[in-house]
Amino acid sequence: MKITLEIPAVQECEATSCAYNVAHNCHAVAITVGGGVHAACDTFFTSDQHVRDGSQTAGVGACKMTDCRYNADLECSASAIRVDVHATHADCGTFTPRASMSS
Repeated sequence: MKITLEIPAVQECEATSCAYNVAHNCHAVAITVGGGVHAACDTFFTSDQHVRDGSQTAGVGACKMTDCRYNADLECSASAIRVDVHATHADCGTFTPRASMSS
C-alpha cells in the first residue's frame, strides 16, 4: 500500500556523501529535520553506496525545529526546502528563526 501526502519537497540537497543523495537530489521517502543547535537532517547518513531508484523525490515528513517560522504543529509549511552541508552533517538551509515577539 502506498500513502500519498502533500508535503514540502526537498528541492535540492548539497550533502552529496549521503546515501540518499543522487545528483544533488534527495531520494529518501521523507526526511526529518531534527532539533538541537542546528536544523540538522536526521535522515542524513554517509555511505559509499547510494540509492538506486532516483525517481522518488524526498519530502519533509517532520520538523522538530519549533523555533522555525515554517514549523506548523511539528510539520514544515515551506513550499520546498534546500538541504545544505554544515561541518560534517546536513542542515535544512531553509530554516529561518521565528521573528522575536519582544519590542
